[in-house]
Amino acid sequence: MFLGEHQHALDTKGRVILPARFRDRLSSGLVFAPSQDRCIDVYPLTAFERRVEELRAVPREDQRARAYLRVFLAGAHEEKPDAQGRVTIPSRLRGYAGLTKDLTINGADEKVEIWDRETWESYRSQAEDAFAALDGPFLGAPGGGA
Repeated sequence: MFLGEHQHALDTKGRVILPARFRDRLSSGLVFAPSQDRCIDVYPLTAFERRVEELRAVPREDQRARAYLRVFLAGAHEEKPDAQGRVTIPSRLRGYAGLTKDLTINGADEKVEIWDRETWESYRSQAEDAFAALDGPFLGAPGGGA
């Protein structure tokens, strides 16, 4: 499980150093993919393969499902970190996520998210307000737990 929020910087070549606590689990390879939240999802290879298996169950006759699959899979990019734990984020994904120099890299369960820092701070502010206001059952779990 990936946890925590980490501040990092994008270099002039489009590379970022992965947080030290994430490197071991991503060292054998990873896949960048566009997220619906305009950030970049980073999956270990095995987690990406599980996600693709889930998506294979979606009916191809559904136009929205086809559109989702096209964008998700066409935007995906496999990468392997170098010896310093750096990865190069493809320029198309950097543009999609609006990445500038300052990044926030978040643990998000079985994946990692890479956000433009300013975008993340704005999103987090709104999400924390909504989080604090939650009461009662959430996500179908009795008593409010997930």
